[in-house]
Amino acid sequence: MKITETKIRQLHGVMDHEEPFWEERLVRPIDIYPEHRDRSNDMDKISDGRYSMTSNYLEIHTDDGITGLSGPFSLLEAFLIHTQLSSILIGQNPLAIEKLWDQMYRHSIHGRKGETMMAISVVDCALWDLKGKAFNSPVYSLLGGPTRETIQAYASCLQFSVEPQKAHDRIKDVVGDGYQATKWFFRHGPGSGRDGMRANIGLVEALRDGAGEDVEIMMDAWSSWNIPYTLKMANQIAKYDIKWIEEPVLADKIDSYVELQRNSPISISGGEHEYTRWGFRQIVEKKAMDYLQPDIYWAGGMSELVKICALASTFDMPVIPHGHSAQATAHLIASQPPSVCPIQEHLIKWNQVHQFFLKDPLIPINGEIEVSKLNNPGMGIEIDTDKINSEQILSW
Repeated sequence: MKITETKIRQLHGVMDHEEPFWEERLVRPIDIYPEHRDRSNDMDKISDGRYSMTSNYLEIHTDDGITGLSGPFSLLEAFLIHTQLSSILIGQNPLAIEKLWDQMYRHSIHGRKGETMMAISVVDCALWDLKGKAFNSPVYSLLGGPTRETIQAYASCLQFSVEPQKAHDRIKDVVGDGYQATKWFFRHGPGSGRDGMRANIGLVEALRDGAGEDVEIMMDAWSSWNIPYTLKMANQIAKYDIKWIEEPVLADKIDSYVELQRNSPISISGGEHEYTRWGFRQIVEKKAMDYLQPDIYWAGGMSELVKICALASTFDMPVIPHGHSAQATAHLIASQPPSVCPIQEHLIKWNQVHQFFLKDPLIPINGEIEVSKLNNPGMGIEIDTDKINSEQILSW
């Protein structure tokens, strides 16, 4: 079997959703600059309750008629796949995934992190989808699973309102939907001063009051704090029994993570913005974090996440992948022991966007994902043509 063509499909449609879709944004590293602190991000709104949707998907075609599919991904990744990676793939055996990954990596000497590695991740996931279809098997089975019948999921409430009463009410809804764990996102960092810190503390207090004592709550600072601010916040909110503070400082500041991991009364997580086994090696060897959160569509794809899990397991560090792709992440977790990958992130709003064009979106029921939902060959993703208003094939 040989790869004959790579095709990038850009799909356009319209999503109906009650107003507003994005309620609030999270704190960002650039918020140290006042002119950026109050900028928001908006969906492409057509009219009240109607939003324009655009997603890019990769198809890898073969002379056997088997096609691998992955996505969605950004326009920049699409450009890199088309101009930098496709020429490596054409004519090759798609089942030789390790060889193809190594060739893409060696070709991308300036792209070991960031968007080029994200593009490699997209290709890798499409190859695993193709391999599963070739062997008529779900990807988790090819990886050695299943290790369980259900995967616990936590509700990730990115871009929900952080106004205390609204957050209090919303977390009650999340718990009512069966989730026993949920993550929320801080809106303020050091640049917002004491008022911002008080607002952050008020949010955590409202969440704990709304959730009750038995629900795990995690908080995300999205690389936007520093050591003094993190330690002060952690000591203020430790009484609310927070499971972890996520990405308190920039990803490259490994020594800062070490200091926080040693001194914070709350566990520290991170790695969403780290790449490949080499990037994670320095984290695990220094035990800079308590939980690792690589993204399967960013850190190197399925092939690399398996290696990162193996590396982490030797240091007894749990891997809880960032939830960009519900299906790919679920296949990985279903193939790993629960001690290695104990839980899956479900981004409530973002997964509506990421899975909009799919026939069967993967949505947790009562806070759990049934592994039996993953039993179709490959990754189990299929485009719903009824949701496509128009499409184009991207090329440069």
